[in-house]
Amino acid sequence: MIAAILLTVSIVTFGQFALYYWRAMISGVASQEISEGIMVAARIASPSIGAQDFHSILMLNNLSPDLRGPNSSFRAVRTYYSAVKALGKMIPAAAGWANVEMTTCSRYIAVVMAQHLDRNLKCAAQMRGI
Repeated sequence: MIAAILLTVSIVTFGQFALYYWRAMISGVASQEISEGIMVAARIASPSIGAQDFHSILMLNNLSPDLRGPNSSFRAVRTYYSAVKALGKMIPAAAGWANVEMTTCSRYIAVVMAQHLDRNLKCAAQMRGI
């Protein structure tokens, strides 16, 4: 019985560590500069990306399959965004935190899209011999 409890606690702790590590990786990427081209293509008029821009950036990703790279489906980020959004609606005290987290998700996707665009442009320049 003690072994089962120890195993359960270990699994939960490992899951919590994995979530924190994944969240730190997302935050690190999201803190990078966002390309003006991505903001124009996603029709974001404000000077910075917000939580409400998540779906327009995803739409841009779906409309430009040539910009897809590894992990471009953003399945985990979409799931996290949806869970945080639902949590923010259920618990009004967590709405501010949820907005910050959703903004981080939006910025992450925009930065990754810009990285894919830069990679494609560099590849095209190499093909032309520039």
